[in-house]
Amino acid sequence: MAAYIARRLALVILVLVAVSMLVFGITTLLPANVAYLILGPFASPEQVQALELKLGLTDPVWQQYLRWAGGFLSGDLGESTMMNRPIGPLLREAIGRSLMLTGASFVLIAVIGVGLGIIAALRHGRPLDHGVSIVTYLGIAVPEFFWAIVVIIVFASWLGLLPSSGYEPITAGVWEWARHLIAPTITLVFGHLAHVSRLTRSGMIEVMRSPYITAARAKGVPERVVVLHHALRNALLPTITVLALDFGRLMGGIVVVETIFAYPGLGRLVIFSIQNRDLPTLQAAILVVAAIYALANLAADLLYARFNPKIRFGRNVG
Repeated sequence: MAAYIARRLALVILVLVAVSMLVFGITTLLPANVAYLILGPFASPEQVQALELKLGLTDPVWQQYLRWAGGFLSGDLGESTMMNRPIGPLLREAIGRSLMLTGASFVLIAVIGVGLGIIAALRHGRPLDHGVSIVTYLGIAVPEFFWAIVVIIVFASWLGLLPSSGYEPITAGVWEWARHLIAPTITLVFGHLAHVSRLTRSGMIEVMRSPYITAARAKGVPERVVVLHHALRNALLPTITVLALDFGRLMGGIVVVETIFAYPGLGRLVIFSIQNRDLPTLQAAILVVAAIYALANLAADLLYARFNPKIRFGRNVG
C-alpha cells in the first residue's frame, strides 16, 4: 500500500511540475509586461527598465521559473500587480469560499445522485426510471450558465427568496451566509447529478441480477437489507471513483458559476486576473486549481484500489 501511494504521489508531483512549467511558459509569452503593469501606462522606458532589472525580468526564462517555483514551494507567491496585496492570503480567502460552495454541492450531488440512481434502478424500465433519466440528462445537455440564469429568475426575481449575487461571511449570520450559497449550489448540483445517478443506476441494475442477490432474497432477507447492504455496497465502486473526480471538476469548473453569481471565489479570481493581466496571481491560481484536480485524481485511484477486491495496487488478486 505504501509503495503504491508513493508511486501515485510521485506521478502527481511530476504532473504538477509539468503544469507549472506550462503555466509559467504560457504566461511569460503573453503580451503583458509586469513592470509596465506595476508602474502604469505613463511610466518612462527608463523606469520600466529599472524595475525589470530589480524584479529579474531580464534574466533567462529558466532562471525566472526556478525563482518563481522556489518561492511557490516556500509559500512566497509574490504580490498581485493589480491589488497590491500578497497573493498567498488572497488565494487562501478565495479557496476557502470556493471550498464552501464546492463542499456543499459535493455532498448534495452524492446524496441526491445516489438516491436517484437507486430509485431508478428499482423502477427499471418504468415511468419513474425514465423521468429520472430525463431530468438528470437535462443537467448535462444544458450548460451551467443557463441553469444559473433560471435559478436567478425563479428564486431571486420571481419569488424573491434568494439574492441574485454576492457573498456574505458566516459572521454576518448563518442564514445570510447560507442564502448566498444556495443559488450557486443548486446550479452546480443540477449540472453534475447525471454522472452519479446514471452510474449508480447501472451498477445497481447489474448487481440486482447477481446470483447472490437472488440467494439472499430466497433466504428471506428483507428487501431493504438486500438493496442497501448487499447490492448498494457492491454497486457503488464506479460511483465513488466518479465522485472523487467530480470534486476536482467542481473546483476546476466553478469559474462560470462564480462569475454569474459574483461569488468571490477561486474561479472569479482567475477571471479577474485574466481580465486585468495580473500574471503573478493568474499563475498561482491556475497552479492551485491543477493541484486540486491532481489530488482529486489521486483520491479516486486510492479509493478504487481500496474498495475493489480484484485490484490491489496494480496487481490482480489470485
